[in-house]
Amino acid sequence: MIRLVLAWVVALAVAGLLFAAPALRRRFPIHWWYAFGFPLVAVRVWRSWRPLAIERGLTITRRPSRVLLGDLIVRGQPLRPIPPRIGIPRPRAGGLSVAVRMHPGQTPDAFADASGALAHAWRVHAVRVASTARGSVRLTALATDPLNDVPTPGKLDRSVSLMVAPVGRREDGQPWVIDFRTAPHWLIVGATRTGKSTLMAALVTALAPQPVALVGIDCKGGMEQSLFSPRLSALATSRQEASRLLGALMDETQQRMRVCRFARVRSVWELPAGKRPTPVVVLVDEVAELFLVASRAEKDEAAQVATALVRLAQLGAALAVHLVVAGQRVGSDLGPGATALRAQLAGRVCHRVSDPGTAEMALGDLNPDAVDAAQAITTDEPGVAILSGVDGSWMRARSVHVSPKEAQRVAREHAAMTPDMPALAAAVAGWDPGTRS
Repeated sequence: MIRLVLAWVVALAVAGLLFAAPALRRRFPIHWWYAFGFPLVAVRVWRSWRPLAIERGLTITRRPSRVLLGDLIVRGQPLRPIPPRIGIPRPRAGGLSVAVRMHPGQTPDAFADASGALAHAWRVHAVRVASTARGSVRLTALATDPLNDVPTPGKLDRSVSLMVAPVGRREDGQPWVIDFRTAPHWLIVGATRTGKSTLMAALVTALAPQPVALVGIDCKGGMEQSLFSPRLSALATSRQEASRLLGALMDETQQRMRVCRFARVRSVWELPAGKRPTPVVVLVDEVAELFLVASRAEKDEAAQVATALVRLAQLGAALAVHLVVAGQRVGSDLGPGATALRAQLAGRVCHRVSDPGTAEMALGDLNPDAVDAAQAITTDEPGVAILSGVDGSWMRARSVHVSPKEAQRVAREHAAMTPDMPALAAAVAGWDPGTRS
């Protein structure tokens, strides 16, 4: 009798949990994952690993698949397929990770090719493959897409160090930060209405409270960057103004080089805080407008702009002068200067693109797998981009949505932080700062 009562109690408890699971998943997704989701997926991982490894060609055999019989070579199937050794799945927020010991001769690429099959078999959103040590890989299963829940700008952690800008969330759940100390220059590409302008607004919003000089180049008449004008030390709205502004920035870098040489240091970051010049971030929007020409005079001017940008990219890292270049295309069709500039921009961000060549242009020289990931971004994912860092790794991320009104408000709120750099403003205006009354 007691056993029957206990059985009924257990059955009712299980039925209650199953009935309440959907509501628990909606209201407390993290708790639901640890209580229900992770155990189910862990069981699928263990049960499906061997057949998946056999199906995707990840196994080896102790016996040869070809046998010599007299003068004949008979080809047969491996008798004992041995899958790579898999570790114990470990839970993490919204997913799990498991280590796999590869067989001799295997590479992480084989597991990356099988990631889609693993995601379907385990019934998760995606499976990412990372090589953490020689001879092993780590498989990370994402139960849901973390980019569907990006925090609002006000909820981003602004307590970061100088020249580090939080702009969104990465697919692994960590904050997406643009760190100019790690990657001093950045390239942002993508088709129209994919998130480039939103990312630039998020970047300015993150840098506005910091003691940093923001300089804008917007050859579309300043339609985009004029929103940030209270926080900009200078804004060029044409190629002619941009040429003069970049020339003034080159003069600024030369002056900083002399300061470093006199102090016998190799970088302005080695100078004492009181003698360190203000970091400068140059925001270039629609860079193609700087390179497209229609006459000989424009060709010479575009060449001067390209040379200045390349020189700033080569020298700026040690002198705290950083570039953020955005556009729909930055390739050889714009001229050799654009190709040379792209090579100097170590940080890459690629939104949804209109053609495969654009993704190849942005990511192909760093990581071919990232090119395929960029082309997989759909029109239903505004703000989603592929990040590729200086180490060649890549990851999906999504920037926060910063509205034009929010960008204007932040620029006005931190207008007092705008450094006074009269030489740059004078260059844009076309007059000598020494003659100003």
